[in-house]
Amino acid sequence: MSKTNFRRLGLAALTGAALALAGCATPFKANVARFQSQLPAPQGQSFVVEASNPNLAGGIEFGQYANIVAGELTRYGYRPAASGERPDMVVRMDYGVDKGREKVVSSGFSDPWYGGYYGRGFYGPPVIVRGRGGRRFVYGYRDPFLWGGFGPGWGYNDVSSYTVYTSGLNLQINRAADGSRLFEGHAEAQSRDNNLQAIVPNLVEAMFTGFPGNSGERVRITVAPPEKG
Repeated sequence: MSKTNFRRLGLAALTGAALALAGCATPFKANVARFQSQLPAPQGQSFVVEASNPNLAGGIEFGQYANIVAGELTRYGYRPAASGERPDMVVRMDYGVDKGREKVVSSGFSDPWYGGYYGRGFYGPPVIVRGRGGRRFVYGYRDPFLWGGFGPGWGYNDVSSYTVYTSGLNLQINRAADGSRLFEGHAEAQSRDNNLQAIVPNLVEAMFTGFPGNSGERVRITVAPPEKG
C-alpha cells in the first residue's frame, strides 16, 4: 500500500473515532471518600442543609443543590426539619471547581514503519513546543520517510491540548444538640468544562451512592449520563 493510502486510512480512522465519541454521552466518574461516627440509622430524624462557605449561604444556586442533597437524605429515611423546628442534624455543604489546567495529548496514531529500528525511541523522546497561532508541534524524533530528504506530509502524530477542571464536594453531618461530627465525605472529579450546574448534581449523586459507605474507604463511583428523551 502506498504512503498516500496509509495516510488516508489513518485520517479516516481518527475521524471515525472522533465522530463516535461525539455521539456518545460520557459517564461521570468521581472519587469518593466517606467517614462516619455514630451516624444514626434513618428513622425520620430531621435535618437542615446549610452552606459551609458563607459566600454561598442564602444563594439561589446553593438552594438548588441543597434541595438535591435533601432529596437524597429523604430517600434514605431522614426528613427535612419543619419551619421553626429544631433539627436533629445539621448538614453542611461546600463545593467548587478550580481554574483548570492544560493537558497535552497525542493522537497515538503512528505509521506502520514505527516500532523497529526506526521506532521513535531511536531518536529520543518528543519535545512539545508552541508554534505560531498557539498550535503545538512535536520534535525529537523523525519519521523514516522524512529523515533523509523524503519530504514532509507523511508523519502524522497529531498533538492537541485541552483544559481539565477539578471539582469537589464536601459534606458534613453534625448532631445539632452538641455539634459532634456524625459523617463527613468528599467527592472529587475531573471534567472538560466547569459548569457547576451539571457537575454538582453528579457529585451529590456520587456522594450518596451506597451512602453512608464504609468509614475510611475511598471508592470510584460512576454516574450514568442522563437518558435521552
